[in-house]
Amino acid sequence: MKKYLILTYGCQMNENDSQRLGGLLQKIGYEETTVMEDADAILLNTCCVRESAELKIYGKIGEIKGLKRDKPSLIVGVCGCMAQKNQKALFKRAPHIDFVVGPNNLHDVPNIIAQIGEERKHILATDDGINTESDHVPTVRKQGMTAWVPIMYGCNNFCTYCIVPYVRGRERSRTIAEICTEIEDLALEGCREVTLLGQNVNSYGKGTDEGDFADLLRAVNEIKGIERIRYMTSHPRDMSQRVIEAVRDCEKVCDHFHLPVQAGSDVLLKRMNRGYTTEYYRDLVRRIREANPNATLTTDLIVGFPGETDELFEETLAFVKEMRYDAAYTFLYSKRSGTPAAEMDEQVDIKVKKARLQKLMDMQNENSLELNQAYVGRTVEVMVEGPSKSDEQTWTGRTTGNKIILWPYVGTEKVGDLVNVRVDVAQTWLLKGTLQERG
Repeated sequence: MKKYLILTYGCQMNENDSQRLGGLLQKIGYEETTVMEDADAILLNTCCVRESAELKIYGKIGEIKGLKRDKPSLIVGVCGCMAQKNQKALFKRAPHIDFVVGPNNLHDVPNIIAQIGEERKHILATDDGINTESDHVPTVRKQGMTAWVPIMYGCNNFCTYCIVPYVRGRERSRTIAEICTEIEDLALEGCREVTLLGQNVNSYGKGTDEGDFADLLRAVNEIKGIERIRYMTSHPRDMSQRVIEAVRDCEKVCDHFHLPVQAGSDVLLKRMNRGYTTEYYRDLVRRIREANPNATLTTDLIVGFPGETDELFEETLAFVKEMRYDAAYTFLYSKRSGTPAAEMDEQVDIKVKKARLQKLMDMQNENSLELNQAYVGRTVEVMVEGPSKSDEQTWTGRTTGNKIILWPYVGTEKVGDLVNVRVDVAQTWLLKGTLQERG
């Protein structure tokens, strides 16, 4: 039997795309391998959000060249966002690549592989149009009790630093019925937690008769066997009161709001084309906390965006301190060719970026530790994920607010169980505790 290897770079949407690619390849008789030298087909499912990601992928493509020289029958394909962005340029840079397929054409891969076997020529499939066949492909799930479920594709936001709308196309929503059918099947397979995926889940259903994201959350909440529902990513501009209330009302929807603010300065938000102000965001957080007082709040932040002065950075610091985020994912701004921000004046020196990033992380770490310390002595419900990576006798799981917690393994808990854990110790990034008997 022929073997395939998929190398995945980038976000959870790419991870999900790779699982679907695996399902397509298995359907035509391939089996998975983790050893490059054993593979008959190697697919790189790529990311191009940052130029550093592209350089890493080009390095791997160069490494594969030697494998193909030793094994001429090896099929090499580049898929995903970098494929959509660079297209024919990939063949020029690396002629040993057999095919280049964009994220909207992944369903074509079996046919493309068949053509390569017969004709052995370069094949490019990077249509901008959407083919709904991509919604109906087999999937190789690897998360066990958890699963990612795409609810929409593409993005209409055009933030000035982001390449995603150019490579994944315009927004398109799947039907509620189709999404629920997929999740019902997952529940029958033993899945206990689903994460609904989209570049901007709060735009779900726009331009259709499907209802909105709140309607979808309420529908998924009714599916038997599913215990927890998460979603990502939210755009603050499109977070509606209906969604806030759906999170409040639906017992399975986790009370965790990840709201990427990116900057705490109105000047920078405008330059980023984020579509909201700090005052709008502040009011949104107020409404979330009024409706969901136990909710955790996390965010994304970009440091060193073009035009960020010391004064504007201090505005971001003050805003982050005010919001009291449970955690923040912080990034140095890096140019992404093909985006407006890459051409902006007032690019920030790398040393200045790094100094600001450290200052921001130090402050956020203090916030995270302080908020985690408030959990000490409390008992929280945790979904069991299994042994920790470093110690089989220490098990790990997550609260509904997405906080990681570790505890000594007792022996009664199983992966996927909902258990109670008393928090004994708080650290910046995680909690430690003791398993409790459920009453």
